[in-house]
Amino acid sequence: MKATFVVCLPNGYAGGVDETVDVAALAAELRALVAKLRRRMREHSSSTDFTPSQIAVLVRLENGGPATVTDLARAEGVRPQSMGANVAVLEAAGFVEGVPDPADGRRTILSLTAEAREKVAAGRAAREGWLFQAVRATLTPAEQRELASAVELLKRVADS
Repeated sequence: MKATFVVCLPNGYAGGVDETVDVAALAAELRALVAKLRRRMREHSSSTDFTPSQIAVLVRLENGGPATVTDLARAEGVRPQSMGANVAVLEAAGFVEGVPDPADGRRTILSLTAEAREKVAAGRAAREGWLFQAVRATLTPAEQRELASAVELLKRVADS
């Protein structure tokens, strides 16, 4: 059975359509591949005792610096109550700490603990180490150059 996809293009779309590429199938394959890569990297990470949502909080605090629960919820596109539950688990584990907001004592400014910074860095190193070894062991130098070009294209897609 052949699936039919309806693709809605934004007003003023100026991009071209390559009739030789099934873009819908490409998108589906890319989504599945990204999910598989995430699973494989998670297998090689030391952060497996946290949910992906909790890991996202740790990474956001590492990259963006201190923030409130509301700020984190907005950035992650979730309700503050859901974010509060994730933060509570991370606080109980000793990875996030809060201090009163000097401008508004009702709010709490959250930041990573030193232990969390170490754990995030170790997890990242483990994932990147696995990926480095996988690329080096399975791809020829020419394929590695092809992958580097594909990464640049994926960045453009991700930033769109």
